[in-house]
Amino acid sequence: MMGIEAAFAGRLGDFSLDIAFEAPLRGVTAIFGPSGCGKTTLLRAIAGLGRLSGRLSVDGAVWQDSARGVFLEPHRRAVGYVFQGESLFAHLSVRENLLFGARRAAAGEGALKLDQVVQLLGIGHLLNRDPQTLSGGERQRVAIGRALLSQPRLLLMDEPLSALDEIAKGDILPYLEGLHESLSIPILYVSHDISEVARLADRMIVMGNGRKITEGRIEEVMERLDLQPMTGRFDAGVVLHARVARHDGDFALTHLDYDGQSLAIPLVEAEVGQTIRLAIRARDVSLATVKPQGISVRNILSGHIVDIREEAGTAYAETLVDVGGGARVRARITRASVADLGLEPGSRVYALVKSISF
Repeated sequence: MMGIEAAFAGRLGDFSLDIAFEAPLRGVTAIFGPSGCGKTTLLRAIAGLGRLSGRLSVDGAVWQDSARGVFLEPHRRAVGYVFQGESLFAHLSVRENLLFGARRAAAGEGALKLDQVVQLLGIGHLLNRDPQTLSGGERQRVAIGRALLSQPRLLLMDEPLSALDEIAKGDILPYLEGLHESLSIPILYVSHDISEVARLADRMIVMGNGRKITEGRIEEVMERLDLQPMTGRFDAGVVLHARVARHDGDFALTHLDYDGQSLAIPLVEAEVGQTIRLAIRARDVSLATVKPQGISVRNILSGHIVDIREEAGTAYAETLVDVGGGARVRARITRASVADLGLEPGSRVYALVKSISF
């Protein structure tokens, strides 16, 4: 496989890591799990900053093979690393910080240029500023730019939004989406925030206690009800792709087509015919056994239940609804509702999603 192949096993202090995975050379692969499960330890091993026994190859180039005595030092690995906290040089301007990233990079064909990275991250107005004068979100954008200008073959991002408040996260997420759409550099993105993962990732590796629980396409992993203790309850949900049908400027809505069914979401900047990605949280979905009328909910998807998991000792149940087109929607409802509606696998239902929840 000409992609990323990694396998590490060993102990660092009291912590034991034993994991193997593969990832493609394009797109975002999220490494997801609770704090302390080994996500950062894995990322540091990939960067060569923490030495564990194992093997690592990127696009056919072997960076580590303990069985053969191969171990490339960190400075010889074409890795861009974006850390959780501040990592900019305080005595350098933003421009100088960015150029520091480019200093040891090979300026070959296809290399990212300063102007290109500045435009991609929207930091042109910051170039002459000192890092101390920047907001948290601005500092992280500069840190990402510096990592990109090192011309990496692999970009590692270790919870880059964890130190930001919700407003700052909302400001920087569109830039991260832009990286995904514009660059061919593979990204390994560490997070314990399922909403970030749902918005950014193509693939997902779920970790727990230093081990891999599962991996796969983001849509497949997030549909799994058995992973709910790992993926969480409050923000758990699914990812669905729909085509832009038209825009309604009068009511600031974008109308989507999903496998012949209609959806309406707040107005987005996307061309008619373009396919966009939607994250639908289980807590934002209600179920009905007959199609409702005279209600304010704009999105009513027809489908049938494929799975129900009731949480013993709680009021809640997780249901999985097949809405056609190869996609499923999760709904978190009460166990009482399951009983009152007589829901079971195979039941025909309507999944209701409020437009403002997107």
